[in-house]
Amino acid sequence: MAMDRPLIGLGAIVFRGDDVLMIRRAKPPRQGQWAIPGGRQERGETIHEGAVREVLEETAVTCRIGGLVDVVDSIGRDDDGAILWHYTLVDLWAEWVAGEAQGGSDALEAAWFAPGDFDGIELWPETRRVIDLARQLRAAARP
Repeated sequence: MAMDRPLIGLGAIVFRGDDVLMIRRAKPPRQGQWAIPGGRQERGETIHEGAVREVLEETAVTCRIGGLVDVVDSIGRDDDGAILWHYTLVDLWAEWVAGEAQGGSDALEAAWFAPGDFDGIELWPETRRVIDLARQLRAAARP
């Protein structure tokens, strides 16, 4: 995929109790790996609207956005250093509202992961970091 500028992506760390909603990616980059649900922002939608839409499309879960976690750059390069992709990812945390996790668009499968479940799976280090940060931000936001 040739790009002349970064694309805006968004992701949502959705909590149901202590569990986090994850998808197994159906497409590159990181095809086949577990990740938080997300995708490209569409023209005319806010980051919050896009995150809610992507979660619903990829997992059949409805969520309510809680707040911003972080902004992360995902840049892929070939062996010669040429840029293959560049996404600026806006990650939000959210609370589960309704729905049972099932793989939808761009997701081979969807599942809830308890905190200890992450030890046995391959995750992009930034994914693990933003999930941990989201847990902290969520705890701080609770009365």
